[in-house]
Amino acid sequence: MKLLITGVNGFVAGSVLAHAKGKWEIHGIGRSESLANEPELIYHTLDLLDDEKFADIFNKIRPDSVIHTAAMANIDTCQKNKEMAERVNVGITKTLVRLCQESGSKMVFCSTDAVFDGTKGDYTESDAPRAVNFYAETKIKAEQSVLSASDKNVVARLALVMGLPVIGKGNSFLADTIGKLEKGIQVPFPVNEIRTPIDVITLGSALVELAGNQFGGIIHLSGCTKINRYQMALEIAKTLGYSSELILSVDSNAMEGRAPRSNDVSMYNSLARQILKTPMRTLSEGLELTLNFKPAK
Repeated sequence: MKLLITGVNGFVAGSVLAHAKGKWEIHGIGRSESLANEPELIYHTLDLLDDEKFADIFNKIRPDSVIHTAAMANIDTCQKNKEMAERVNVGITKTLVRLCQESGSKMVFCSTDAVFDGTKGDYTESDAPRAVNFYAETKIKAEQSVLSASDKNVVARLALVMGLPVIGKGNSFLADTIGKLEKGIQVPFPVNEIRTPIDVITLGSALVELAGNQFGGIIHLSGCTKINRYQMALEIAKTLGYSSELILSVDSNAMEGRAPRSNDVSMYNSLARQILKTPMRTLSEGLELTLNFKPAK
């Protein structure tokens, strides 16, 4: 069985790669040279905006499943560069949807809890998304194209992803936070943003499982702890032995020059706990897992 991972040099993709090893023939696409020294990875250097080359590589691979992690994910960057955000988050996804449809490949699309406006919290898969920023708008459009193409496709809405890079580097807020705490630098975290964080190890396992099972539709991949980001950071600092005085409380929607943020986008994970073998974990369980995880060689 062939698995294609887009954005394979990214944070989430590193965990996907670690969990897929030994189970799939793994192909990965990235814009620059591979950051993963993995003999099992068949790497393809490609700008996904190049539709012709993308189609050529895809049709040569003919994957059974695709996990689409590639995205323009910085909320403020998307707000300031709407045309590019649309091309990357919507355009590339639509291209991939078409290619999967033509080849019969299953597509697992990585969406986000940010598709919700944050006025309610405790969102389920049946709740209607409503964007408060342009990043969320692009993700909602992409979700619609994925779901309308095939009933075997998956929209996996990811909660805030916590953890350390498994393979490669990736953009990890935990690694960044630890680096600053080690230097005694104070780190701001928004008290107004309530999340259900999922650790990157659990997430990688769940995405690989979704690529290989029969589930199709929307699923929320989130942890079992509902917490605001400031309290979450305090828990992390306490666990790692750093002073709580290094964690600063801020209101993300009171900060100038930033796109609007949803307040409470906590998500129920009851469907994931029902259909997946991968267990959804609490914040403390997920933190322990990611701090001690060693990928198989």
